Amino acid sequence: MAGSSLAEKHFRFVVVGGGISGVTCAEQLAFQFPKDEVALLTAAPLVKTVTNLKQVSKTLEEFDVEEQPSSVLEEKYPNLKVIHSAVRVLCAKQHVLQTEDGHNFCYEKLCVCTGARPKLLIENPHVLGIRDTDSAQDFQKKLCKAKRMIVIGNGGIALELVYEVEGCEVIWAIKDKAIGNTFFDAGAAQFLIPSLEVEKPEKTLPCKRARYTIDRAVNPKAGSLDHGSALGPDWHQGISLRGAEEVSHNVHVEYECEIEAVHSQEDFMQSPLYTQDSDLGTWPVYAQLTNGKVYGCDFIVSATGVVPNTEPFLQGNNFELAEDHGLRVDEHMRTSEPDVYAAGDVCSAGWEPSPLWQQMRLWTQARQMGFYAARCIAAHVLEEAIELDFCFELFSHITRFFNYKVVLLGKFNAQGLGLDHELLVRCTKGLEYVKVVLSRGRMVGAVLIGDTDLEETFENLILNQMDLSSYGEELLNPDIDIEDYFD
Repeated sequence: MAGSSLAEKHFRFVVVGGGISGVTCAEQLAFQFPKDEVALLTAAPLVKTVTNLKQVSKTLEEFDVEEQPSSVLEEKYPNLKVIHSAVRVLCAKQHVLQTEDGHNFCYEKLCVCTGARPKLLIENPHVLGIRDTDSAQDFQKKLCKAKRMIVIGNGGIALELVYEVEGCEVIWAIKDKAIGNTFFDAGAAQFLIPSLEVEKPEKTLPCKRARYTIDRAVNPKAGSLDHGSALGPDWHQGISLRGAEEVSHNVHVEYECEIEAVHSQEDFMQSPLYTQDSDLGTWPVYAQLTNGKVYGCDFIVSATGVVPNTEPFLQGNNFELAEDHGLRVDEHMRTSEPDVYAAGDVCSAGWEPSPLWQQMRLWTQARQMGFYAARCIAAHVLEEAIELDFCFELFSHITRFFNYKVVLLGKFNAQGLGLDHELLVRCTKGLEYVKVVLSRGRMVGAVLIGDTDLEETFENLILNQMDLSSYGEELLNPDIDIEDYFD
């Protein structure tokens, strides 16, 4: 970096990213070090804040995510300064960040929380990813005029979309044998599928959440990270997800296939795939699937995972990257560059994980990592010892799919267990689906769909590693109050 810039500012702590992990980290640092200035750099004009936090059990947390103007944070923490600018480059050896508008920020400790972006199938005006508020609004604009859309992918965004969208035919192409493969087994998928075919229940109360809009003209100068942070758990609340048709719910699933090619209308009409007597209709874009089928549609949603946003930090630095291209962090959230930490979707856990924990790029983990990264930074500054946070002992996630409460615990899909496990399942159609994963007689994972009220009991059984061999099928007997049994 040439010479010292006149526009140079010194902060003890700098956090990059206005998403859940970045805001959580910056708030925690500002709280712990009230006499030190903390800078939060964000390319987006609004920041994501956690509200209505509720501790459901030892490891399970439920919360809402709200978009708020940065002034809300600055009012709460007088020592926290939010700077709206995208990062151009990091000079880790010099401890200096340069932003797109030419300012230099010197730091003592830096935490990178820049999240991840959608892994788009193909760059095409008719293919969009949904990751942040802007992309969700673009999707809404396209949807209101649409009669048919294709959704590719089988994770959280895809599950929410196919259930929430009305007035538009949805062709859902998944590479797996069952829906929701990221979160469920085939049994849970079978339990949920009927929800796609019935009328959705009326929403009891309109979402009263405050919504802020920002004139796009005030956005900072575009940079390599010029997009908003990840959507929260209930991103579809408060926006109309209705297409141009009268029908309410119309979802068709194509299993075990992916997109082979995307054709524009012009190219497709001239291709051998299209014949004059074809009943494919006239559409803006056509998707050719690997199972041989072709569908025309108004647009395609690519919900096929995410890529960590690391670009502006890699140039000229020696960051160690994980296989998924995230910044590899140790058990204290440190990257391979001195005094640079990372948290949330941009990072990959590089420590030997607990047998009951795995990293998934979810908003619950983004909050946990942001909070823990701030505690690690504080411990290192104060030269105090710190142990790996308890939240990394057991994977736990609570969400809603298809209007059911969903709780995932431990190795909920028997991840990494090979054949060395057994499953116990209890299913009441339309009411609940309970699956327990046992390994050598001990509970190592669970999926709870519906209002089962079993999460705390199962969490304790997983953490305690009690031998349950003698209980057999009785463990899920609905006539036994298991909570009292193991109290």
